[in-house]
Amino acid sequence: MATGDFVGFLHADDVLASPGVLYRISCAIQNSGAEAVYGDLQYVRPLADGEFGLVRHWKSGVYYRRKLKWGWMPPHPTFYMRREIYDRMKLENGEYFDTSYTCAADYDFMLRALAKHEVEPAYLMMVLVKMRVGGVSNRSLKHIITKSKEDWHAIRRNRVGHLHTLVWKNLGKLAQFSRKG
Repeated sequence: MATGDFVGFLHADDVLASPGVLYRISCAIQNSGAEAVYGDLQYVRPLADGEFGLVRHWKSGVYYRRKLKWGWMPPHPTFYMRREIYDRMKLENGEYFDTSYTCAADYDFMLRALAKHEVEPAYLMMVLVKMRVGGVSNRSLKHIITKSKEDWHAIRRNRVGHLHTLVWKNLGKLAQFSRKG
């Protein structure tokens, strides 16, 4: 239902990192000529005083296609793309996301965009989104197992890598806990 020139997603309990983020995203897409742009993300926990405490800092880094097979992915809440590129992402059923995935529809979408449709994003080196901890995919061991199974299916479906892709996708997150921005 979005009508703008760029499309991105902000989860209901997440916040933009600063008031000027959307302007910076717009400038980055226009100035770079890229089809999409992404940035860094911080996982945060609400504090009693109304502020947020940093739990994990996801420094995305520069995009290289070969990184996908090693489990790298830009954080999807920071991923904005030109509308005409987004419209190419439709599945055969007319939807953009495969809702048969209960935890990995966003990962499948990103793999389709970056691997299958060869979208070339630009990296905006700044925190774009603060994501509150407690999402569905990490809520319990059962959800983590479900997400891993769905990630594996998306990796195979999009022909991105092999078992090492799934392993590194999960192991790569460990370093994010030691980088506090």
